[in-house]
Amino acid sequence: MATISLPTKDRKFAPYTTGEPIVFPTKAETQSFNRIAFAAAHVVADPLADNNPWLDASIDWDKTIAFREYLWDLGLGVAESMDTAQRGMGLNWNDARELIRRALMAAKARPGVKIACGVGTDHIAPGHDVSVDDVIRAYEEQVEAVEAMNGRIIVMASRALARAAKSPADYARVYGRILKQVKEPVILHWLGEMFDPALAGYWGSNDHIAAMDTCLEIIAANAAKVDGVKISLLSKEKEIAMRRRLAAGVRMYTGDDFNYAELIAGDEEGYSDALLGIFDAIAPAASAGLARLAKGDIQGFHGILEPTVPLSRHIFKDPTRFYKTGVVFLAWLNGLQDHFLMIGGQESARSLLHLSELFRLADKARVLHDPDRAAARMSKLLAVHGFN
Repeated sequence: MATISLPTKDRKFAPYTTGEPIVFPTKAETQSFNRIAFAAAHVVADPLADNNPWLDASIDWDKTIAFREYLWDLGLGVAESMDTAQRGMGLNWNDARELIRRALMAAKARPGVKIACGVGTDHIAPGHDVSVDDVIRAYEEQVEAVEAMNGRIIVMASRALARAAKSPADYARVYGRILKQVKEPVILHWLGEMFDPALAGYWGSNDHIAAMDTCLEIIAANAAKVDGVKISLLSKEKEIAMRRRLAAGVRMYTGDDFNYAELIAGDEEGYSDALLGIFDAIAPAASAGLARLAKGDIQGFHGILEPTVPLSRHIFKDPTRFYKTGVVFLAWLNGLQDHFLMIGGQESARSLLHLSELFRLADKARVLHDPDRAAARMSKLLAVHGFN
């Protein structure tokens, strides 16, 4: 245990004493999951690069790949170059393509590990001069690049398409074209506007239920090419409603960082697999919980994962798109990287008070790997802000 003085909402400081960290699952336990679980993984910035942090993405490739090895060791899959990796918020397509290449190379050395790679249209800027045909060509370019590396594909939502589309028919045209061309079934990705305001009105409607109808029609028309769909709307009701309407054989991958425990456990009519940014931050708990679920120990599953939900809700609080700051902060506290710096300068996106509460919630969720080290690093952050 460690005791540290942390700031509180009343602008004072109060002592906080940590508890016991979670016990990592054994290798045998991580081989028995009965849910598919991808962690959307972050990137580690190069802290000594001579660059313009708000403009240039300098990546520590060794530490970034080492983090993926850590996730694989825990039995989790890696969702590569997604929103958690700051795609569109510091990570451009050229860097994402290199990250995908390096991650796929690392995966080849570990037969059986899961990795799926995000493709989108982020190498073209949304604008009035960008047409639906331009969006199709942009998707095709990224799909071709990842398939040339034998990578499995996650079709990410497109800001350019959200701007260019005039109706649901435009979405059907784009996705129908791409799905007819892909070599293997893909995961579709519906990222809500709470994660990215530029994606408001995706699938041709601001009404999520109407948008869901369009998405389901596209999936039904191309079911042989769709492994599953990930939705990130932070609404368990909408996810369950969509899950029950999916074509046979198409998986629901929860992207709900508020309600994942309940959605993964499922109900009498089915369950969700997982593709979650929060699994980056709570990987040992996610792995241990999934191991309990695979043994039929529902109570044990919830006992491990439910305490992580308040932490996740805090990390993903509004503005949700800044959740990456909390994810990287926790990786630093846990010794998975040597610094708290991010590409795009995003380490400044959350307040000191927010990070202090994150520390408390991470401890209560038992996801501080070494409380003494975490407290020492938290003390350093406080000192940087002038508090000794």
